[in-house]
Amino acid sequence: MAQKRTGYAPYSLTREAGVQSATVNGTIDVIQEIRPTIETGFVDDKGDWKGRKSSDEQFHAFDKHVGIPNTGEMLTPQAISDTRWPIDMTGYSDIFIAIKPTNGGNYAIEAVMGPDSNSFANLSPVNPAAALRGNTTEYPVQMVSLLLDSADTLTADVWNIFMVKDTLRNQKLLQFKVTNNSGGESDVEFAFLRMV
Repeated sequence: MAQKRTGYAPYSLTREAGVQSATVNGTIDVIQEIRPTIETGFVDDKGDWKGRKSSDEQFHAFDKHVGIPNTGEMLTPQAISDTRWPIDMTGYSDIFIAIKPTNGGNYAIEAVMGPDSNSFANLSPVNPAAALRGNTTEYPVQMVSLLLDSADTLTADVWNIFMVKDTLRNQKLLQFKVTNNSGGESDVEFAFLRMV
C-alpha cells in the first residue's frame, strides 16, 4: 500500500512564507509504503545463500536403549536414529530433551561430544563422549561442564521433558550420556526438539 503526500523541504521555508525569490522548491514528495516482508536468510562472506533456521516442530531421534543395568550408561542419539544424528545445534539456541525410562529413579544426564566418526566443523577426530566444556558468566570465568545433572529423578513410563536454555547453543556434534542410577535395570527412550 503506497500513499503520496507533500511535505515542506526544511531548507526552503522562506519560499513557503511567500518570498518569491527563493531558488529552491519549498515542497518535496514523501512516499510512505507499508510492505510485508519475510526474512528467510542471508548471503555469507563467500556469496553463498544461507537460509534461516526454524524451530523443530516435533521431537526427533526416538532412540530406545534396552536393558540398561543400574549404573550403566548410554549415549544418545545413536546412528540408528533419523538424519538428525548426531545433534547439530548450529543456528539453534535451546533444546528440549525427553527421556522415558521403564524404571523410575535417579538418572545422570550429561552433554558430551559426539562420535569420532563425525567431524566438528572441519576438525577430526574429536574426543568422543567427552564432557562438553565452556566458560561461565560467573566470576572467576572458567571452563566448566556445559551440562552435568548428576542426579535427576525420572518418573517411569512417561516422557520426562527438560529444557536446556542457551548453554548448548551452536554445538555442532552433540550427544547426551544418560546414566541409570535408579537401582534396577531400565529400558530408556530418548528424543529431542531444537529451538531457535
